[in-house]
Amino acid sequence: MIDEIDKKIIEALEENSRATYKELAKKLGMKESTIRKRVLNLIEKEVIKKFTIIVDPSKIGKNAIAIIGVEVDPSILLNAAQKLSEIPEAKFVATSTGDHMIMMEVWAKDGKELTQIISEKIAKVNGIKRICPSIILERIKE
Repeated sequence: MIDEIDKKIIEALEENSRATYKELAKKLGMKESTIRKRVLNLIEKEVIKKFTIIVDPSKIGKNAIAIIGVEVDPSILLNAAQKLSEIPEAKFVATSTGDHMIMMEVWAKDGKELTQIISEKIAKVNGIKRICPSIILERIKE
């Protein structure tokens, strides 16, 4: 689906998604027009789904970050995952195999707010059987 040049472009964008076509071209030793065409093609093929940022949660007042495993009634797994993804504090929600059927990352200002999110938002989703939060102490890699 993608070749080595596309892989190099993707790697460069993963390092700095704000890089201009001109900067990418210089870094990769290619023409700016080539980079532009390839990036637009990667977007069109949905290889690149969106350009985003990585935020330091503590710098925006979010000091309680948790990875939460959730067990649900299997018959409503996808519905429950969708409902959980609608919780504003949920930054990531995915269905999974292993110890938990759903994994999610939740940002809160402190432990009290995190407890409220778990008890008043997550626990109230239909079909939730068990909630297993793990507090993140330090991010090693983004």
